[in-house]
Amino acid sequence: MRKKDDYPQLFTFYCHFLEKLSNVQGSINRTLCKMLLTDGLAIVGGFIVVLLLLKLLWRCWCGFRQFVLSEIWQVDLRTYGQWAVVTGATSGIGKAYASELARRGLDVILISRSTDKLRMVAKEIKDQYGRKTRTIQVDFTEGQSIYPLIAKELQDLEIGILVNNVGMTYSDHFAYFLEAPDAEQVCFTVLITYYMYLDESDVVLHWTGLIINISSQVAVRPQPLLCLYSATKIFVTYFSQCLQAEYKSKGITVQCVVPFLVSTNMTTLPVNCMVKSAPGFAHDALNTVGYSTYTSGCLSHALQSVALSVLVPDWFLMSSFLIRQFRKLAKQRKQERKAQ
Repeated sequence: MRKKDDYPQLFTFYCHFLEKLSNVQGSINRTLCKMLLTDGLAIVGGFIVVLLLLKLLWRCWCGFRQFVLSEIWQVDLRTYGQWAVVTGATSGIGKAYASELARRGLDVILISRSTDKLRMVAKEIKDQYGRKTRTIQVDFTEGQSIYPLIAKELQDLEIGILVNNVGMTYSDHFAYFLEAPDAEQVCFTVLITYYMYLDESDVVLHWTGLIINISSQVAVRPQPLLCLYSATKIFVTYFSQCLQAEYKSKGITVQCVVPFLVSTNMTTLPVNCMVKSAPGFAHDALNTVGYSTYTSGCLSHALQSVALSVLVPDWFLMSSFLIRQFRKLAKQRKQERKAQ
């Protein structure tokens, strides 16, 4: 039998045992909590990584489909209608679109302000592609008074495609807002073109077809020294996307094209790996019809867009340093033009 003096020792031992057991359980619980937390974070992190990879793969697939497969399986643009209307059609991207549409089998209505240039481009298209052409001479800076004439000329024609390309930038390419020599004309020329949708909706929105609005990459992010031009182009982008959402159920497709630099009379840039020729750009951009309603137009411009969004942060784009460098470049180019 145990002596009475042994009981305190047993009690002390039992207390120590329970304390040790509690410490072990606490350690096990803490270890389990850490494991659960670590595993939980690993699962969440893995899920996010998978989502990002899927998003990257989806964007790669969309780009491949838009710029590679579209070259193989082109949409037959004649299914939209017999005639295509192109504004700003006597030079640059507008002329290239008109020629490419004619090459693909559509008759073309050319709208611009120069009668001589309209006749010349119409003759080129007719001689080269054998398509019918019509010309409408208007100056979009004259305001809404031009639209009754346009409506009259387009009456009773099967209009399938409308390409809105009218636009201009500052004569001095980089300028502070208050120093821009023709800021009002830039804004007016870009915006008044789209009044057609409101004032002449019977010409545009009462038929099923394709509307192509030419915006610009300067609309993707704010562009100091191109203040007004950038602002008007983001209007074109948002306007196009909203129209697409509102009218797609009615059979109207609205595509917004946001190119980088294209070699035209307005940009005066030579063609290189980053600057597309106008005919090459129009060819690639029309391939994207049916594949995307918002496009850079060609693969090289899409890659430039991705690269700039990753490599050039917003704070640098808006920095005083970059603005000063662009101003120096603008002054240098201006001096070079005077010296020629």
